Amino acid sequence: MSESQPSPSQPREGSEHFAERTSALAFLISAAAFLGLAVVYWRGGQPQAEGILLAIGFAGLTYGLVTWGNHLLPEGPFEEERHEFGNPSQETLFGDDLSRGEELTRRKLLVRTLVLAAGGLGVAAVFPIRSLGPKPGRTLLETPWRNGLRLVTDDGRPVRAVDVPLGGLVTVFPEGHAGSADGQAVLMRVEPGIIVPLPGRENWTPDGYVAYSKICTHAGCPVGLYQRETQQLLCPCHQSSFDVLHHAKPVFGPAAAPLPQLPLALGSDGFLTATGDFSEPVGPSFWRRT
Repeated sequence: MSESQPSPSQPREGSEHFAERTSALAFLISAAAFLGLAVVYWRGGQPQAEGILLAIGFAGLTYGLVTWGNHLLPEGPFEEERHEFGNPSQETLFGDDLSRGEELTRRKLLVRTLVLAAGGLGVAAVFPIRSLGPKPGRTLLETPWRNGLRLVTDDGRPVRAVDVPLGGLVTVFPEGHAGSADGQAVLMRVEPGIIVPLPGRENWTPDGYVAYSKICTHAGCPVGLYQRETQQLLCPCHQSSFDVLHHAKPVFGPAAAPLPQLPLALGSDGFLTATGDFSEPVGPSFWRRT
């Protein structure tokens, strides 16, 4: 009586079952590591723990995918067998369908654990978004200047009109915001009546006092040089020049937009105040929204 020999397909099936189980386990470990990474980050973060969990997560995901590809996907080359003319037996077709369905059912475990690992990675990737901080809102479009705020120096001293000589320049800030980066402006005094205002800005320069943003519209450098002879403001960084008498439009250099103008009023007490914010958002012109 001859002993039954093991089928050649049995070792392969055992290897596939082992590969399936180890791949699924790797995906589960990966999912746990990614979820752990999200928890660590949410609780304040710890660089060493985050690095270890991230390495474990990607290592598990990589191992599972490589094992799946090497041991569970069909191996080539593939050739379509030519059947003899006539109808194949129903028994053969039934056997093929049954074995194919068993293989698909066995792969459900891998698909589900892979989805779980990918979901853990997605959760871990979402958490760092909180590090971006709160939404800026309109802070990039507005400055601290408001109607009625007096012009002050960097030490908070209010600026009187008589403190600015003809042809002089003073760096000013909104009252209560001395030293403000986006609120800084240059205040000048020119001969009354020589400024050519844009429509709607006729009352922005009382008695020849005019103020523009100190932030250059090219690269954001401070504009602090005033040439009385040419009535131009100069940016020392890239040599852009702005015409003080014509709404600070650029006349030389790389700047492509005028300096935003600050509307002014001269009070009966002799102090200069703003009547609103700058005419446009301050800073490089490519920041501005159209």
